[in-house]
Amino acid sequence: MTRIILITGANRGIGRELAAQLAIAGDTVLLSARDAGAAKRAASEIGGDVHPIQLDTSDLASISAAAEKIEAGYGRLDVLVNNVGGIYDYGQKASTADLAVAQQALETNFFSAWRVTQAVLPLLRKGKAARIVNVSSEAASLDRMGAAVPAYATSKTALNALTRVFAAELADEGITVHAASPGWTATELGGEGGRPVAEGAASILHVIDLPADSGTGGFYQDKQVLPW
Repeated sequence: MTRIILITGANRGIGRELAAQLAIAGDTVLLSARDAGAAKRAASEIGGDVHPIQLDTSDLASISAAAEKIEAGYGRLDVLVNNVGGIYDYGQKASTADLAVAQQALETNFFSAWRVTQAVLPLLRKGKAARIVNVSSEAASLDRMGAAVPAYATSKTALNALTRVFAAELADEGITVHAASPGWTATELGGEGGRPVAEGAASILHVIDLPADSGTGGFYQDKQVLPW
């Protein structure tokens, strides 16, 4: 059965590349973006079984409308990829950080995923071997955490915690939940010096494709388990 996969923030960067890789594999990809035109252009350029959906992860009405569109068009969802992220606060220190930036990072990297997950969970419950993949970062690992990018790191750590909470709650329903790190990637957020976007997307693709019997609540990068 062809999987139906929703990716948030997929009109550029890792999300777009992931959509392309999934389309090549034969999946039905719902490519969402805050701007409907951007989603439509990206889906058209990728081609294949890729369909644009307007979805602003900060707007409950937009999220609800997207969920209703998926329900009407497909009746279920097999995989949700919470890919929206940002606010990489270079140069900040926790002792002097602008807390407005920290709040924005939590909104972008944490609450957006929580909102979307709540909204589409009824559709995931209708899917087969459904899965949620939260795009995290190695910077979220408490075991490896240092002083850099405090707003980004703590917001992604919160996302990891949400991953574990949902994994525990949904385990008995057969819905698996994982966090996936693409590594330092040469995107608009990652900047120059990162690895190719295709490699970062492939790290997430691996988690999407994990066998159902591989458990739930994992944190992965490049097919390796990361320490929480």
